[in-house]
Amino acid sequence: MIHDFLFFTVLHQPVWIWLMFFSVGSAILCLDLGFLEKKAEEISAKKSLLLFSTYTSIACLFGGWIYWYFGDQMASEYFMGYIVEMGLSIDNVFVISLVFSYLAIPRHLQHRVLFWGILGAAVLRGVMFVIGAEILDRYDPVLLIFAVFLMYSGLKMLFSDEPAINLENSKMLRFFRRYLRVTNELQGERFFVKRPCDGVSGKMKWYATPLFLALLLIEFGDALFAIDSVPAMLAVSHETFAVYSSDMFAVLGLRSLYFLLSAALHRFSYLQPACAVLLVAIGIKVVVSEFFFKVDDRISLIITFALLAGGILLSLFKTSEKKENLPFAAQNNMSKDMNV
Repeated sequence: MIHDFLFFTVLHQPVWIWLMFFSVGSAILCLDLGFLEKKAEEISAKKSLLLFSTYTSIACLFGGWIYWYFGDQMASEYFMGYIVEMGLSIDNVFVISLVFSYLAIPRHLQHRVLFWGILGAAVLRGVMFVIGAEILDRYDPVLLIFAVFLMYSGLKMLFSDEPAINLENSKMLRFFRRYLRVTNELQGERFFVKRPCDGVSGKMKWYATPLFLALLLIEFGDALFAIDSVPAMLAVSHETFAVYSSDMFAVLGLRSLYFLLSAALHRFSYLQPACAVLLVAIGIKVVVSEFFFKVDDRISLIITFALLAGGILLSLFKTSEKKENLPFAAQNNMSKDMNV
């Protein structure tokens, strides 16, 4: 009976495949929770780099196992999905930084918000992937709708100067503040506190803290980005296991990526246009594969890597060029800002 259960197929793969993946993901979360959630402390750039390298290494090892067990096609789809999601996650990092800055969340408390935020993102994206995969299985032409949507999103991102989330005029923030009792100040690491109700003597009620408000806004921001990234990932491959596992490994590394890049986000100004071009390229690939000829996954992987690497290198080059043209005093001030 147990043998039959393990080989029961869920979304094209036996249950044991999914159990193994969730075991690896759970182990990463437990390790993260055990080492980083013991006490509130600021995560240094050195520690962030170590964590990011560890998460990336685990993702690559898992991709190596996929290559060994499933073959090069699914491995190409897995690595392409991972690179796509990591690239699109940079915009998410910008929004996270904006939320923490707007709500004045100190760095030693940010890792707690991000841990639970990423856990919520994993659940939300899991639901979206299952629904999306089911729709594609039943109605294959929907993929063309995804392609058009990705091209539209990419072009809009490329030519629009509007931020993804404007907290100054955010209706979502006003909604949360209107329907939640929120304290004016932080309460340590706590998301909720019990305190006397305003205007009612002796009556205690639960209040959310700005830390919980930051968590809600980050989850809302991730939901907005998932509207782009989930169709992009499903356009990369119809194999749910490949795209979901690659997406989850990228999301699990998002927290370390944030702490690694948060002090130097201004240096990656050309990465967002590169991601926009990537979304358009994925949409074009779907249309070409559907009506003309199948685009080799290895070529898609090379193009994806080249676009994102090009965006990063161009950003660093232009930033370095601007710094060289500044007076010496301005260069010192810029260096200090990057180390804040």
